[in-house]
Amino acid sequence: MVDVPALRSFSAAFALWSRRVRRRLALERVLTGAAVGMALGAAGAAAAWQSGNGALRPWMAGFGLVGAAAGAAAARRRRWSDPDVALFLDGKLGSEESIATAVELASAEAAQDGAPPGGTKAARDVVLAHATAALRAATAKQVRAPMWRPWHAGAPVAAAAIGYLSWLPLPPAPAAAAPPPGAELVRLAEASGLERVIQLADVGARDAAQRERLKQLAEDAKKLREKLRSGVERREAQAEIGRLHDAITAERLSLGEGEQRHGMESALGKLGENPDLKRAAKALGDRDLVAFDEEMERLANKLEKDARSRARQTLEEAAEAAKRAGAPGVAKALEEQRRLLEQRGGDADRLKELAEALGEALGEEGRDALGDLGRTGSGDDARRLADALEKALEKLSPEERKRLTDQLKQRMAQAQGGAPGAASAEQLRDLARQLETPEGRRQLEEQLRRMAQEGGPSSEESERQRALDDAQRGAGEAEGQLGGTAPPVPIAGTPGGAGPSSGADGQSGSQGAAAGGAGKEGAGQGGRTQGGGPGSHEGQTGAVAGGELRSRAGARLNQGKPMPGIVMGRTAGRAGETANLQGEGALGVVGPQEIGGVERSDIPEEYREQVGRYFQPR
Repeated sequence: MVDVPALRSFSAAFALWSRRVRRRLALERVLTGAAVGMALGAAGAAAAWQSGNGALRPWMAGFGLVGAAAGAAAARRRRWSDPDVALFLDGKLGSEESIATAVELASAEAAQDGAPPGGTKAARDVVLAHATAALRAATAKQVRAPMWRPWHAGAPVAAAAIGYLSWLPLPPAPAAAAPPPGAELVRLAEASGLERVIQLADVGARDAAQRERLKQLAEDAKKLREKLRSGVERREAQAEIGRLHDAITAERLSLGEGEQRHGMESALGKLGENPDLKRAAKALGDRDLVAFDEEMERLANKLEKDARSRARQTLEEAAEAAKRAGAPGVAKALEEQRRLLEQRGGDADRLKELAEALGEALGEEGRDALGDLGRTGSGDDARRLADALEKALEKLSPEERKRLTDQLKQRMAQAQGGAPGAASAEQLRDLARQLETPEGRRQLEEQLRRMAQEGGPSSEESERQRALDDAQRGAGEAEGQLGGTAPPVPIAGTPGGAGPSSGADGQSGSQGAAAGGAGKEGAGQGGRTQGGGPGSHEGQTGAVAGGELRSRAGARLNQGKPMPGIVMGRTAGRAGETANLQGEGALGVVGPQEIGGVERSDIPEEYREQVGRYFQPR
């Protein structure tokens, strides 16, 4: 059996040195892991600095701790066994593998529970003694295991790099790519213009189909209003407003369209047979129902009884022609105008008879209004005359009022005798009765006041078109709130869009040449010039003393359908449309390096992929 004290002495010496060797080997792997982790942390800090995530930079040092933990785990898995340590010690101490042999003997002794594995006891004692002596004579320097590696120096360098990157200011953020035109969100808490479109639901309709269309317009405006309150892309909102514009315009021009076009043409042919109704026929053909109503009011105020009778007959024939040709809407509008022509004509006759009976008591302003009404038949002149009559009646004394009543009775007798006059005998009788009693006078004054303020009755079609025009302006206001620009509207009778400021001979107003004036010898020049005549051109023209001058020009905007091919303004395209204007958006300036130019253009989304492939740079 092996000597127990000798075995214990060897085991104690071997355990001391094996712990030191294993500890240094483990530290070497921990330092290697920490160095690798710090290098990764430095790279992560650089990436965080480049990407602008400044708060993450100091935390990158944690990769060093993670690397050290990974090194410790690797050292535990690859821990040297006792034979490996014994061979390492034999190599360092030059003990000719006596330590390794002693370790094997000790292991065999432990495995056989103290029984000798074989051989002589003397040989075993010699091996143990030689190994114990070598271990006791060893120094730390002799058996020092390698712990420091050149790459371990990277750990402090990486730590310094992380600290520097954490201190370094972040680079400026890269410029964001420009969004497609109109892709930005817009919010409007109050879109007052859309409220006027929503009110179309309460407008009286021509028939059930039009009532449904007006309700749909109001519903679309309500949905757009809610979208604008919650936020919507600008281009989507502008497209919705464009559809509202188109639908309102189509509704304005809906009278006599489609299957009723033949009826409209038949009615226009009948109206054209009467010279007095030519302007009214043109307004009806242009679907300008407001102008048509105003022209019929002018004719009612201006025409004599016989001419009004012929006009009523023509309107009746035109309504019958429209009805026979399958245009009940046109026939209804003409029948209403025939009824209004009679009513308006009677009111105008009463105003004229009352004004002529007043004579000098009417006043200069009233006499001017009476003359203008007879000459132009304008509704404004009729309101002016009604206002003058109301004021004149209030100023009459009882004696003057009695003379006025007697004069009206005298005119009534003449009318009954067949004498020509504006009003009928029955109308004159009603006027005389109203003037005889205080209640009748108040009633007459109230009627004149109402005529002066509100004017005469209007047709349903004109009122409906006024509501549609107001809705169109409201949609334009909503588009203006979104930053859009309403398309220019050309003025009838001014080619090229030149306004009234353009002079015929090159002379223009305050806008000068920009207003579009063209001179006989060249382009017009606005502003102050020295002129070409002799003498001094200094000084200025003084104010000219004179009365007020009011223009009575009846300029009117032609709101009918535009000529084919006319393009007013520019807006984003929609699927299904036909292009008739060269685009000027991002696609027009796209270069080989700007592959995303199609995405930033105003091309409809349904076509962008196809257009992008077609314009792909080569």
